[in-house]
Amino acid sequence: MAPVIKWVFVLVFATFASVTLLTVINNHMKELEWIPEDEKLTETTSASFLMINSSIVAKLRKTTDRLSPFVRPQQYFINLYPNLQEGSFTGSVNITIILDTPQSYIKLHSKGLDIKETKLNSSSVTAFPLLALDCWVVVPNEELSAGEYNLQISFEGSLLDKVVGFYQSVYEDSTSNEQHYMATSKLEPTYARLAFPCFDEPQLKSKFKISLTRPSGNNYIALSNMNQESEEINVPANGFTTVHFANTVPMSTYLVCFIVCDYQSLEPVKADQGFPLTVYAKNGQTENMKYAQHVGLKTMNYYLNYFGIQYPLPKLDLIPIEDFNDGAMENWGLVTFQETRVLYNESNSSIDDQERIAHIVTHELAHMWFGNLVTMKWWNDIWLNEGFASYMKYKATQVVHPDWDIDTSFPIHNLQPVQYVDGKLSSHAMVQNVSHPNQINGMFDSISYSKGSTVLQMLESLLGEEVFRIGVTAYLKRFAFNNAETDDLWTELQTVTQNTVNVKKIMDTWTRQAGFPVVSAIRNGTKLTLKQQRFLSNPNTNLSNASSPYNYKWEIPITYTTSNNNTIHKFLLSKDVVSITIDIPDAEWIKLNHRQVGYYIINYSESDWGLLNNLLKNNFDVLSVADRSNLLHDSFILANSNYLPYDISLNMTKYLSLEHHYVPWHVVATNLQTLSEHLYQRPAHKNLEKYVQHLLGSIKENIWNDSSYKNFIQRKLRAVIIKLGCAYGLPSYLKKVYELFKRFVNDKIKPHPDIRDTVYYYGMSQGNDIEFNKLWNISLNEKEPKERGSLINALTASKETSILTKLLKLAEHDSHISSREYLRIIILINRHHFGTQFVWDFLRENWQDLVDRFSLCDGQLGTLIPSVCSHFNTQERIREMNIFFDQYPEAAVGNNIRKTTLDVVSNNIKWLEKHEAVISNWLINSI
Repeated sequence: MAPVIKWVFVLVFATFASVTLLTVINNHMKELEWIPEDEKLTETTSASFLMINSSIVAKLRKTTDRLSPFVRPQQYFINLYPNLQEGSFTGSVNITIILDTPQSYIKLHSKGLDIKETKLNSSSVTAFPLLALDCWVVVPNEELSAGEYNLQISFEGSLLDKVVGFYQSVYEDSTSNEQHYMATSKLEPTYARLAFPCFDEPQLKSKFKISLTRPSGNNYIALSNMNQESEEINVPANGFTTVHFANTVPMSTYLVCFIVCDYQSLEPVKADQGFPLTVYAKNGQTENMKYAQHVGLKTMNYYLNYFGIQYPLPKLDLIPIEDFNDGAMENWGLVTFQETRVLYNESNSSIDDQERIAHIVTHELAHMWFGNLVTMKWWNDIWLNEGFASYMKYKATQVVHPDWDIDTSFPIHNLQPVQYVDGKLSSHAMVQNVSHPNQINGMFDSISYSKGSTVLQMLESLLGEEVFRIGVTAYLKRFAFNNAETDDLWTELQTVTQNTVNVKKIMDTWTRQAGFPVVSAIRNGTKLTLKQQRFLSNPNTNLSNASSPYNYKWEIPITYTTSNNNTIHKFLLSKDVVSITIDIPDAEWIKLNHRQVGYYIINYSESDWGLLNNLLKNNFDVLSVADRSNLLHDSFILANSNYLPYDISLNMTKYLSLEHHYVPWHVVATNLQTLSEHLYQRPAHKNLEKYVQHLLGSIKENIWNDSSYKNFIQRKLRAVIIKLGCAYGLPSYLKKVYELFKRFVNDKIKPHPDIRDTVYYYGMSQGNDIEFNKLWNISLNEKEPKERGSLINALTASKETSILTKLLKLAEHDSHISSREYLRIIILINRHHFGTQFVWDFLRENWQDLVDRFSLCDGQLGTLIPSVCSHFNTQERIREMNIFFDQYPEAAVGNNIRKTTLDVVSNNIKWLEKHEAVISNWLINSI
């Protein structure tokens, strides 16, 4: 039945049947999927809906997730009044809109808001929600002609039970132990609609004139994207002040920010351009924002010089928030951070903390240009934001800390981890079509961030640093205060290259198909033949359902060096050829993918792997640290995926006792962890422990010397080595760690921050019930967020069932432990081998209680079963899993969890069948 005819039938039926009109309207709206099954329209809203004529009903029936491109906001006037004690807010928004064509209705976004009144040009209109689309539909009395209009909406909302939109954050004063309340926002990607009705799509940029109401006393302040222009005391009521901010530049809704809090600030510092950079923090934490302010100032000055484009706002603020869902958010002019990601205290923060803070600050400030000044047209191109910020942060950090050897560490943070993700058949292209908010959220992953940054580094290497910089700057200038697509970037870079390379042809193969290539390199005399294929972590995967516009071939910028000289040779391996053969003058060895700048893997012949292994053992300094790291990574990922015998990759580790840089050690530690998980509860695991102990026992330097005199690389190396030694049970390391741990729990003498997490964790792993009780009490009284997190992590390290059982009982009932921390504790216990068995037993016994408490929709709870089972490697475990899934079938519904989880275990078993004997024999012969 046609929708319009059916609606007429519904009205007639409702008039004569003994059923309420409201029930009929709600049922019909659900049938049209305009409201979810668990929602219903109010009497007021349904009455408004009845006033809509049949032609509009027909149009709305065909509506999509997207808003009309012909209805454009020009100016928002937003007024928000949060009630911090009650956890609610009231607000109003006045939006100037332009209709490019006549419109019979206006559709904008709204979600979770109780809209009280809607007017158009000060006149009443019919309005109702399309809840399934997060939309509010405004229907005038007659069709609107093209032109300018003013839309006014008043609304109410809740600040509670969420960490997106406009929400309440609660923190405890470190001196008085009093609770403090603040209102803050996190609007990316599609959460602005939870804070105020708006056109919540990135290409619908507008200016925003914002007013926030704050309590007048208790040192409360209000912050937003722009500087404060004025304030009205005792408005809208006694005891409150309404703060008015300057109008913004044109920007997307997801970049708007509102904060009302009682934070303090440090004295602002001025950037070279002249604007102030101010950092805020809660009472007692402002000094710990000094490092972020230092990094921020140097970073902004670097970006201003690099891009040659001024920062267009009059100020820049950085502020940490305790209840924050992500690491940070690049709100224009008011950047927000998760507290533990940005607070730095030299006596409590490790070198890893310092590095992490530098990277997160430089990343967010890169967004002031990439994402804020120029924004992607739609979320399918989010890599333009996140890939660029993830790459530029390394350039900026190199300027802030030139002694950190940033170029060498880039692959271990970006290229190497994402290749393990991108090597799976389930990976996706960097650019792909998305529409629903759930799909949009899924784009914020390592493919957009890490792969995006890596292909940009590869492109810069291909074009040259200056050509890349000029092209990127041209792109930013052309699309300033506007939106762009991936092809727009290629166009600007193409112009600068003067057509020496075909940028789009090359880069489309990296951005518009999933995965990456493994390049086989076979030498025959002085001839080297290269051939590419898609790398897959499981080479036996059925590719019949996979599709690619380029048939999984890439335009590959190949680089190499040889034993003959230091010359870096370059050429392009085209997707259009089966293979390519080049002349290599007689050389002892050849190393491809110079410094691992290319996003691909090289698989040499076994003889060439042997030559490179000999080079590492006899003269490793001939290769750069980045190239040594590259060889280790490539050999392990190839072996783990059956492209290469495992004894070849293990042979590459024998030189490590000579290695003086932390990056190769980090690569090996990461890959040994994979081996350790595969060999879980197998005889070969003991031999793996003995081999690692043998490696570390050959290190000549006293690794326990204090870090105070060491440089960045030495401090990072020390931390990696000590953690590795403890993880693989080196007796001397465990003894030293336990001594330091007891000094801490008994005498409150903290170990050095660089090794503190390791000391806490592996100390408690050897600790007894008395030491657990002491550590528990210390954790409850700890106010420093990062330190508290380290202590909670350490509490999960015990290998005693009685202690872990006590921990879960304490965590479940203690008022100091939140529900989120309780689930996190279970997840952390699962991270060590003994803990996996404990958690598996606990989940099987308590699953229903956990579901009743957290619900199956809880993301952390949903990951527990797949995470625990991912370590299993026996048929007995598969039998136990099937029993569990049969008993709790709802635990395995989403994303076909039962099948995929069982497949992981089956693959673990196959992995053992393929590799265990080879690895075991190698380990026995190498100890």
